[in-house]
Amino acid sequence: MNQVKIIFFDIDGTLLEMGKTEITPNTRKALCSLKQNGIKICIATGRSFATIPMLEGVVFDAILAFNGSFCVAGNQVVAKCPIPKEDIEIIIENAKRMERPVSIATAEEIVANGSDKDLEDYFAIAHHRVNVSEKFEEYVDKDVFQIMLGCDLEERKYILKGTKNAKLAAWWDRAIDIIPKEGGKGAAIEQVLAHYKFSKEEAIAFGDGENDIDMLLSVGKGIAMGNAAEKVKEIATDICESVTDDGIYYYLKSQKIINE
Repeated sequence: MNQVKIIFFDIDGTLLEMGKTEITPNTRKALCSLKQNGIKICIATGRSFATIPMLEGVVFDAILAFNGSFCVAGNQVVAKCPIPKEDIEIIIENAKRMERPVSIATAEEIVANGSDKDLEDYFAIAHHRVNVSEKFEEYVDKDVFQIMLGCDLEERKYILKGTKNAKLAAWWDRAIDIIPKEGGKGAAIEQVLAHYKFSKEEAIAFGDGENDIDMLLSVGKGIAMGNAAEKVKEIATDICESVTDDGIYYYLKSQKIINE
């Protein structure tokens, strides 16, 4: 493999233990060492910009939010792919028939037309609350980059019925993210690599959820966390220790990408 020039990290279950708000000292050390070595570090997450945690002493070079539907490198927008309005309306109607409230995310705001326990628990993972808004319909008319709703495995079969340009990005068994069909972490990574003029072989990525699969396949080496879903481990180039065991730090040391 060529010299590593850029690394992409999922957040929940990868950089952060699920439900936690702080990275471990070793993970922080790894990120800082990468920056000192001139390697670009990037977040690739299903979270919105507003819910991405600020990590003291760590500045990321690029943020791929909404599962890659909106991505910035420095102050420059690299990818921006909203869900088509007609698909948004169909999804909301499908959810209504399933008696499921939905939450929609614009670049600036996340609002919902109601809430239920699954959606509340989903937001709680990132230590946020569902924002039920009377102005929900106004936000439907804006650029929507992601839709979130509580949804079991059976309901997943029906939520996209009738849509043409939307797809699921799921990493939890009680809720889903819906993003544009052209979106996804993998597609966004390709655009970031083009922006920096890096090859696929000069990039690696770490992830744990099924929404990370296309990300791990879009780089030279895709690393699954020890706590990753089995489907993720099956496609990964390599598997490191779990997030609770500082898997990222020890993997980067073992590959001599960092020295500390």
